[in-house]
Amino acid sequence: HKVLTTSYLYGLTTLLLLCVLGSGTKLTYEQSRQYNSIMSTIDLQAEYTAASSYQSAYSNYYHSKGWISCDAHCQRYKQIMERKKHEWDAIKAEGNARMSDAKSVAGLWSEVGVGEVTDSFWEYFQGGKRFAKRQSMWDAMFMGMRSMGRDESMVEYLLKMLMQVLINFSMGLIMALIIFIFGLWNIIQTYQPNPLTALFFFLTAACAAFAFVSTYLFALYGAAAGGVYGMVKMAESNMRLEGQRGGAGGRRHIRGGRVERT
Repeated sequence: HKVLTTSYLYGLTTLLLLCVLGSGTKLTYEQSRQYNSIMSTIDLQAEYTAASSYQSAYSNYYHSKGWISCDAHCQRYKQIMERKKHEWDAIKAEGNARMSDAKSVAGLWSEVGVGEVTDSFWEYFQGGKRFAKRQSMWDAMFMGMRSMGRDESMVEYLLKMLMQVLINFSMGLIMALIIFIFGLWNIIQTYQPNPLTALFFFLTAACAAFAFVSTYLFALYGAAAGGVYGMVKMAESNMRLEGQRGGAGGRRHIRGGRVERT
């Protein structure tokens, strides 16, 4: 497909450029000063205090309500919880606004912007791998139990397990890629770029992520195919050797009380 091929090649080129040139442009002294100055105005202690107050209020409300009812005592705790939630949201919104102003000083293509997008991708990518490993562990256990019930050979079990591992990694990494792309636009918006810059960065980052995941899966499938091919060739060699030994043993006859090889 032309679109997929073009996206893959463009993303692969972007990855190579990142490896050669590094991740994003470095901040100038003035940019770094302004960025740190704005970030220092974010009151993290106030946000932590508001979050703790909300959690305490939510705990009081949760333990005061019944299964399906909420009396006057419960309603009072509910109002307190909602007020604390509103205060926490207001403090978070103010902090996010100041952080967005600081990011706009750094720029989307800076080491700050590229680094944030890269960290987001790696977080989802590692999450996809953890999902695949965890799912494969459960599949190995249940498939092993079914194989014992069906009296399957070890080779059949290993081949089925290999296919299941490949499916799990494909599902996990493709889901991680989709979630990353959906969240990418939210990250871009926090840097307050112009629409064309935002669109170009989005396409570039999405293509780079697509190229990396595709290359990883290609390598994984290639390694699996190479391993299966090596096992098949080894099995063929063993069968050939055993056949030669059996043929050599069969070409014997007794002559004059002695066993001679013909």
